[in-house]
Amino acid sequence: MNQLARSSSQLGAIIQRQRRQLGLTQTQLAKRTGLRQDTISLAETGGSNVRLNTLLAILGALDLELRVADRTKSNAADIEAIF
Repeated sequence: MNQLARSSSQLGAIIQRQRRQLGLTQTQLAKRTGLRQDTISLAETGGSNVRLNTLLAILGALDLELRVADRTKSNAADIEAIF
């Protein structure tokens, strides 16, 4: 999977999609990460107060990683169309 996220809601959508593809509930993912189910829900909805360490734990439990790259020149509407 190689997806681009430029907002917390886009990252949340990626997390939710991957969790569902793996056949996991939020509760099961929470157990894998040692987090609470409501924290998983908050991350999936793009909550603004989710810590980076929390997001990294969730991504790791889903076999995903965070990469930083130069920003592409696409506009926001083009990126939103992906989701």
